[in-house]
Amino acid sequence: MRISAFIIAIVIVLCSACRNDPAKVKSYTVKDTLPFQTATKVDLLFTDSARVKIHLKAPLIEEFGNDNPHTILSKGVELDFFDDSGAVNTSLTAKYAIRYEREQKMEARNDVVVVNIKGEKLNTEKLIWDGIRRKIYTDAFVKITTEDQILMGNGLESDETFSEYEIKNLTGTILLKDGE
Repeated sequence: MRISAFIIAIVIVLCSACRNDPAKVKSYTVKDTLPFQTATKVDLLFTDSARVKIHLKAPLIEEFGNDNPHTILSKGVELDFFDDSGAVNTSLTAKYAIRYEREQKMEARNDVVVVNIKGEKLNTEKLIWDGIRRKIYTDAFVKITTEDQILMGNGLESDETFSEYEIKNLTGTILLKDGE
């Protein structure tokens, strides 16, 4: 009798200690919280009318297909954008990026670097590319290095090739060469 009472007591303790929050369990099992497609060591070419437009490299791509379909590049991304003649006119690297399919926007974060055809380099921590407006912009701190100066400020708007840009709140300019 003592052994059966002991076993019953253990079963009661074990059963009462094992409680799962139904909402938490559901969050682990809902298909929309998991990527429907994952790829590693990705090297893709995007073309239009048989011309290469974008070359993308990423260690990891995860695609999600819920009410807001999006693609996450959590381990970084390298992008080269090509002009109609097949030359690279803009490059972008970032340690993280997310693309929202419906909005046609991509947000790059963490050590974002953009280099244009003139060799001008943009450094920032956050940059949004709007595919509908064909613009890039940010409200974060930016540093632009040109051949003869460094421009710093908060916020930027540019065409998508980063060839024509405006710093929203210029905070400093450093001349790199003496005026001759």
